[in-house]
Amino acid sequence: MSDNQLEDMIIIGSGPAGLTCAIYAARANLKPLMIEGEEAGGQLMVTTDVENFPGFEHGVTGPNLVATMRSQAERFGTRFITRNVTKVDFSSRPFKVFIGQTQYLAKTVVISTGASAKYLGLESERKYMNRGVSACATCDGAFFKNVEVAVVGGGDTAMEEANFLTRFASTVHLIHRRDSFRASKIMVDRALANPKIKVHYNKEVVEVLGDEKGVNGLMLKDTVTGATERHQFQGLFLAIGHKPNTDVFKEWLRLDETGYIKTEKGSTYTNIPGVFAAGDVQDHVYRQAITAAGSGCMASIDAERWLEANP
Repeated sequence: MSDNQLEDMIIIGSGPAGLTCAIYAARANLKPLMIEGEEAGGQLMVTTDVENFPGFEHGVTGPNLVATMRSQAERFGTRFITRNVTKVDFSSRPFKVFIGQTQYLAKTVVISTGASAKYLGLESERKYMNRGVSACATCDGAFFKNVEVAVVGGGDTAMEEANFLTRFASTVHLIHRRDSFRASKIMVDRALANPKIKVHYNKEVVEVLGDEKGVNGLMLKDTVTGATERHQFQGLFLAIGHKPNTDVFKEWLRLDETGYIKTEKGSTYTNIPGVFAAGDVQDHVYRQAITAAGSGCMASIDAERWLEANP
């Protein structure tokens, strides 16, 4: 792994997409080098219980799932660097990937740096993360049966998450800091028509309340009057968006208006031949560990076939 060693594949990022890609690439004898980042493992590392990943009948913790996948990738020969990529140069082949001043050369690059959920930035929110605070209703909704929960947001995702949560929660409180939603009319109408959804306009969460068991309430502030009031909710779901981790690539790759890498339909090809993207960094729709893993498999196969055609 010196400055002038040419790698068949460098994988940037180490969530389920990157690790699945590494397993497939290593088994194909591509000897992948994974630059996993200083916060390796992605969003699964802050997920306590994963009950919807196939193969784990009784569920698995996010960190354990990552550790299992990492061990599997390592067993087949994947090498790891636990540092952050600081710069890339995709202007010509071989591609250049930098960690500080150290340069790594690659025939192919797979980007699987994921996306980070946006949070309110409250200390109490961080304290109760995965103990009643979540940014994924699809992942965690089933843990909130017959209790009252809150969803923060005003876009289509917030409406979708609120509707989804009514399958489990007794009441879903939709909290929005303005007096109207930015979501599409059809999504708003659907949410407002649901008898289990109660809307709180001109309100924002200023504190998450709880005890050793987890969240038991929220302090809401009226954005017009400034008055605060306490509500007894057992869960808080954030639906205020995600930020794809693409800053280091934006000079080279085609991104959509929210920063996600654009890939060719039905593939993981980016606009630069030999550079591929997998997982949440290019998927703003599904954002699940299993779909990320699936696209990691696709990226490895795409890269392997591309290498055969472009030796």
